[in-house]
Amino acid sequence: MELRQLRYFVKILEHGSLGRAALELDVGVSALSQQIAKLESELSTRLLNRTTTGVTPTCSGMAFLHHAQLCLRQAENAIMAAHRGRMSGYVTVGMAPTTATVLALPLINAMRERYPDIQLHLVEMLSGHLATQLNARQIDLAILSQLEGGKRWSVTPLLDEKLFVISAPHLPHAPQGISVQLSDLGQLPLVMPSAQHGLRSTLMVAFERSGLAPNIIMEVDGLAVLMNTVRAGHAATIQPGAAAALKGESGLSVVEISDAHVGRRNLLATLPDDELSPAALAARLVITDVARQLVVDQQWPGASWIEDVAS
Repeated sequence: MELRQLRYFVKILEHGSLGRAALELDVGVSALSQQIAKLESELSTRLLNRTTTGVTPTCSGMAFLHHAQLCLRQAENAIMAAHRGRMSGYVTVGMAPTTATVLALPLINAMRERYPDIQLHLVEMLSGHLATQLNARQIDLAILSQLEGGKRWSVTPLLDEKLFVISAPHLPHAPQGISVQLSDLGQLPLVMPSAQHGLRSTLMVAFERSGLAPNIIMEVDGLAVLMNTVRAGHAATIQPGAAAALKGESGLSVVEISDAHVGRRNLLATLPDDELSPAALAARLVITDVARQLVVDQQWPGASWIEDVAS
C-alpha cells in the first residue's frame, strides 16, 4: 500500500468522480483507475461503486476512508516535523589567524548555505591556545598545525602548506628570486609569533634540522601588526601562503622556502566523536569540503591536499 494510493482514493471520493479527481491530480483516468484496482486487490475488497453518474464508497470504502484520511494527515505532520527539526544548534570552531585569512569567510558562506539554522562561532587565536580551549571543551573543533601527545581527540589531516619568506625588498639579507633554502636564512632578521603559535614550533624544528638557529629579533602574536612590522622594514617573517597572499599592493617580497621538510600541516582536531553534537559533526564535514575546494580552486596559496583524507 502506498501513500499515493490513499491520496488518490480520498481525492476520488472528495470529487465523486474519477475524471475530476484525475484532472486535479494531473494523472490519467486509466492510471488512476489502475491504482485503485491495485489497492482493492491488496485489501481483497471493493472500495468504490462506479455508476454512470459518478463514484460512491462501498461500506468497506466508507470505513477505509476515515483511516486513509488519518494516515495522510499523519504523513503531512511527519513532513512538517522533519522541516522543523532540520539541522540546528551551536558549534564553535577555532583557527589560527593565518588559517582564518583564507578559510573563515568561505566556511561562513558554506555553513549559511547548507545549515542556516546552525549558529557558528569562530574563534581566532594562536594554535597553542586553541589546543588548550579544545581540551577544556570550550571549542568543538580546531585547525591545528601540531598535536599534543595523549589527548583524546579525533584528528583528520587536511592539507600541507609551503612556507614563504616575506620581507621589504631592501631589507639586509633578504632573499632574492623565487625560492630560497633555509640554510641561507641564518642572518636574516625575523619577526615571528611567540612559542604558543604552532608555526613557531614548526619553524624551530625546521631550523634545528638544518643545523641553524633563526635570527628572531622580535615576537608579535597579532598577524596584522606582524605584517605591518615587516612592511616597515624592521624584519622579515616566515609565514604560510595564506599570510603571503596578504601582501596586496604593499610591494613586499615573497620567496618560497624550497626545502622539502619545511612546511606546515593543517590538522582538523575535534572532541571525540561521541562528544560531538550533530551541529559539530555537520561543521566538520563542511570544513573538510571547503578546505578541499579552496585547494582545488587554487584559492589557498601554497597548499596541497592530503589525498587520504576521509570523505
